[in-house]
Amino acid sequence: MSDQKTAACVIGYPAKHSRSPKLHGYWIERYGIDGDYRAEEIVPDDIVEFITNLSDHGYVGANVTMPHKDIAFELSQPDERATAVGAANTLWFDHGTLCSTNTDVEGFVGALDAASLGWDDKKNKAIVLGAGGAARAVVYGLIERGFEKIHVVNRTLAKAEALRDRFGASVEPEDWSQLPVLLNGSQLLVNATSLGMHDHGPLEIDISSMAADAVVSDIVYVPLTTPLLAAAQARGLATSNGLDMLLHQAVRGFELWFGKRPEVTQELYNLLAADIEAS
Repeated sequence: MSDQKTAACVIGYPAKHSRSPKLHGYWIERYGIDGDYRAEEIVPDDIVEFITNLSDHGYVGANVTMPHKDIAFELSQPDERATAVGAANTLWFDHGTLCSTNTDVEGFVGALDAASLGWDDKKNKAIVLGAGGAARAVVYGLIERGFEKIHVVNRTLAKAEALRDRFGASVEPEDWSQLPVLLNGSQLLVNATSLGMHDHGPLEIDISSMAADAVVSDIVYVPLTTPLLAAAQARGLATSNGLDMLLHQAVRGFELWFGKRPEVTQELYNLLAADIEAS
């Protein structure tokens, strides 16, 4: 790594299969930046030292993926989004202070903005499937956009109730058995579970009763078109997938590290989509 290069990385365990180097490498080349972005596979026993000494390792910042998001949050100065979600996925330095945010929030809303401009004008009923870390980012993004009633549907109701405790009265915990009723006339559905992903169970729901102008989002990106998204597209509904979210969540970090706000292009989508489909 050259001393002249501005360098960032993705920290995970494992990290070798991360698509972030290909993503950020595309932008570095496109904008002619003298920069570098690499994957750092850090075992849990070494993560505190690595993050604490991130600058000494030659980095101006980092993306953080599983299983290190919680410790990254604890070792940094989190912003409002990271605090709300309770996890950090992006690190950078501000006058020597290691700061953090959670760009999954803007990745989610940015992907929907690109898929269906004005989607957040339809605030009558939002349904979020799942109550884990991804769901926390989704729910907070919806609250930021002004949604006052977000139905969080989970097979373990207590986990959905925990999101209400975290985010307040905007969250309505729902048992999975209520989903058919909730879908009737709904205008936004977000799958924030792993159901529908390769090697996971199927997501078997009927979306035929959703509104004619509904929007459907699925955080899964393997496969790129899940059965849920295929059903939505067959109805002519606007959709966004997990790759859309991945690309849009990367924008903020790149801007913080390299000083240039990058554009999510069709060429970049196609590059990453081909990589996913080849794996």
